[in-house]
Amino acid sequence: MNQIKTLGDLKKAGYQSKSIKDELRDNLIANIKKGINTFEGIHGYENTVIPELERAILSRHNINLLGLRGQAKTRLARMMVDLLDEYIPVVEGSEINDDPLQPISRYAKELIKENGDDTPIIWLHRSERFAEKLATPDVTVADIIGDVDPIKAANLKLSYADDRVIHYGMIPRANRCIFVINELPDLQARIQVALFNILQEGDIQIRGFKLRMPLDMQFVFTANPEDYTNRGSIVTPLKDRIGSQILTHYPNSIETARQITAQEARLDQSQSETVYIPDLAKDILEQISFEARESEYIDVKSGVSARMSITAYENLISTAERRALLNGDKDTTVRLTDFLGVIPSITGKVELVYEGEQEGADYVANLLLESAIKSLFPKYFPKIEKLQKQDEETPYDDLVSWFFNNDGFELLDDDNDATYKSKLDRIQPLDALIADYQPDIDQKDVYFEKEFILWGLVQFKKLSKYKFTEGTQFKDPYGSYISGL
Repeated sequence: MNQIKTLGDLKKAGYQSKSIKDELRDNLIANIKKGINTFEGIHGYENTVIPELERAILSRHNINLLGLRGQAKTRLARMMVDLLDEYIPVVEGSEINDDPLQPISRYAKELIKENGDDTPIIWLHRSERFAEKLATPDVTVADIIGDVDPIKAANLKLSYADDRVIHYGMIPRANRCIFVINELPDLQARIQVALFNILQEGDIQIRGFKLRMPLDMQFVFTANPEDYTNRGSIVTPLKDRIGSQILTHYPNSIETARQITAQEARLDQSQSETVYIPDLAKDILEQISFEARESEYIDVKSGVSARMSITAYENLISTAERRALLNGDKDTTVRLTDFLGVIPSITGKVELVYEGEQEGADYVANLLLESAIKSLFPKYFPKIEKLQKQDEETPYDDLVSWFFNNDGFELLDDDNDATYKSKLDRIQPLDALIADYQPDIDQKDVYFEKEFILWGLVQFKKLSKYKFTEGTQFKDPYGSYISGL
């Protein structure tokens, strides 16, 4: 490739031109045959989105990825770049990446006519063959298609009837590239209309110039289904010209969500070494997102992005790290009270309905945390029934009695590890519950699960919890009242 610098060299090497859709198709076929996962790092789509995307590529379709925010639509489009040939030849100086063997611009045709086999070529790497545009209402036809450039006309002393006065927009300049338009419904209808001929016939029309330029492009559009009613819509003739529409979705299981969060969270080595996170803590973190997607206080149609779990995970680590730094501890374990530090990561990531606005973002975020604990509690410890017979014994009677006979129990947010553990060790019934129902638990997780039991009993109205400035207090819900009498 380093020796091929002219059109003549390219012909002698026997290079065969190939459309971008054929490149994608051929390289995908090769990957499938070799068992290579083209979309490595995309979790939860193995049996849904990825097979549909591969079928669309094999069919040489332009693609519309339709789904709520935070569903890896843009990432999928960017990963398609890996299916392109590593390098392709381009006529040197061409604004639209002309193929030396099949030039389409006037510049390239005249250069080849003048120089013949001595026409210089350059090699374009696949990393440079990706263009992206966020659709906003202010986008114009000139931005994406092109316009007449009066300055060029003046400098070159050209008539406005000469097509050399055209300044190409983003789409012609992305010839032989993957071009992504994000949030397609936000694009004004008249701009969408300008895409018709490009998608179907390959023509571009600029200020009265009708140029037959069969652009070689792979279009990928992304859209949020809610946008169809909120801000705009995809005009029907344009939808008709998009070969495949693929629906994306959120993770279907906590295990998949955990994989995504662990992969995407930005942690440095010191954080990983300092803070230990129990598996139960990771499950609670992901369950918060699952609860949010079902919450009556949150506009579920707008979606709850996977970015919420990622930023909450980072905040959870930082909360524990900060406490360790304040106490001079070399390492620490995440606590359930640390989850109060993830509230800022939740409040900015969810769109509240009217009822949620009335309650307040902080209240909704705390409610999601409590709901997550309540949902997971029966998976680890015996279920607490709402209605019980008066004399019916439960596994939690000793624990409730301990709180009934004591004035209360406080965990401070910034307690050092030794103090935190000694406080929980005072509640002997917790040890019995752990021994009976979690006998194989890792010793590193014991104290987190002890705290989890307390929070769980609060959700099932067996204990009460009060948050104050420095920490959290747990009490028997009726003991203080009766002792007062």
